[in-house]
Amino acid sequence: MKKFITLLLFFGLTTSALAQVIAATKQISSAQKAINTKATTGKDTIRKGRVSSEVQEKKLDSVITSLEIYKPYKKAAHASYYADKFTGKRTSSGSRFDNNKYTAAHKKLPFGTIVKVTNEKNGKSVIVEITDRGPFVKSREIDLSKRAFMDIATNKGSGGMLVTIEVLTK
Repeated sequence: MKKFITLLLFFGLTTSALAQVIAATKQISSAQKAINTKATTGKDTIRKGRVSSEVQEKKLDSVITSLEIYKPYKKAAHASYYADKFTGKRTSSGSRFDNNKYTAAHKKLPFGTIVKVTNEKNGKSVIVEITDRGPFVKSREIDLSKRAFMDIATNKGSGGMLVTIEVLTK
């Protein structure tokens, strides 16, 4: 009898998990269709046959947020943002820094790591990619691009905030 109940519980959990995966897949598919439709019909999104990076970022963002597979990395971490003078300069990963993209610098996380940064005061979050090393101030854990920082900031005039950092697991 115990084996039968265990089998029923296992099957029920498996069915539930399968239903969640199917629902997430449908959400991703519909989000991709909406983005692709916007990309093919919008005037500003296609330039010389190439989809703009904004559309690609939204596509990546929608896929990641619908799956929500993040592993907690650090709570109460101090975040700051890049100064405008760094725009156009090379990052440690070799790419050019752009303060209008969703990128960040971290001392230890590997380049290309996707990170969810959540403001602890208001609960707003942003998804960024680690493309640089830093910050080079002991008390700070992560440097966000100005766009990412302003998207989650409570006080737009502040230079820092406490955040929770979560790393996308694969």
